[in-house]
Amino acid sequence: MAQGGSGSFGAGLHPWSRYVALGDSFTEGLGDPEPRSPGGLRGWADRVAEELSTGHQDFAYANLAISGRLLHQILEEQLGPAIELQPDLITLNAGGNDLLFHRSDPDKLALELDAGVESLARTGATIVLFTGPDWGATPVLGLARGKVAIYNENIRVIAARHDALIADLWALRQLTDPRMWDADRLHFSPLGQHTIAIMVLDTLNVPHSLEPLTPKALPERNWREARAGDMVWAREHLFPWVVRRLTQRNAGDGRHPKRPEPGPVFGAAMPPGSFVGSDPRNLTAKDDSL
Repeated sequence: MAQGGSGSFGAGLHPWSRYVALGDSFTEGLGDPEPRSPGGLRGWADRVAEELSTGHQDFAYANLAISGRLLHQILEEQLGPAIELQPDLITLNAGGNDLLFHRSDPDKLALELDAGVESLARTGATIVLFTGPDWGATPVLGLARGKVAIYNENIRVIAARHDALIADLWALRQLTDPRMWDADRLHFSPLGQHTIAIMVLDTLNVPHSLEPLTPKALPERNWREARAGDMVWAREHLFPWVVRRLTQRNAGDGRHPKRPEPGPVFGAAMPPGSFVGSDPRNLTAKDDSL
């Protein structure tokens, strides 16, 4: 049952203790590079988890999203593991790659999505679904605008059927600002990710510290740390991404979730923003007490 759509909680208070994010590059955080975050990416889901963890020492967060995944892959690969993690909050975004790059039927996609959401709903967790953004002003991608709109209406029906919440990207008109997008116009910039995080937190009706147009950054590092982080990110994320694009490989091939196990957002016994290096293992240690 959705718990965040009605009623309100005091500052820093909410009912969730374990959050699992499912999806593709949108949820993984592509467009928001941060070498000190697991997988070298931050993104809206990390930003949401950062806020939800404030004042909640036992809060745990897992992110199973993998770039390039189609709807059926997300359901086949991520649904089971997500349910096994016993979350009480789940976000799911899927279907964008199908519509934009595979010309899929939005009604058939909705049938698949509905079955997946039904399985998630049986857990009793709060579920947040996303409508697709409006690519109407984007060359080529704008041609799929009609299908995205139809799929969005199907998502609204699915959300109503399973008592899920809707994070409405289509209605988020701030996304018409070019600054919200990465240079590829497919993924969101840090500002866009920040804006979406605010929208998700507002959808959950959770008080937070995020301010419009003012992304919260991790603490500044000295130039040597920054340069080392840039090199790690380029070696582990930028160069492989370029190679995959040039060889037309699926962006998700051989990839793994950046946070496969639920754990503290900032690592065990670490305050928000602490530097732990770029190794994802530093932030994904499983807390068996949860």
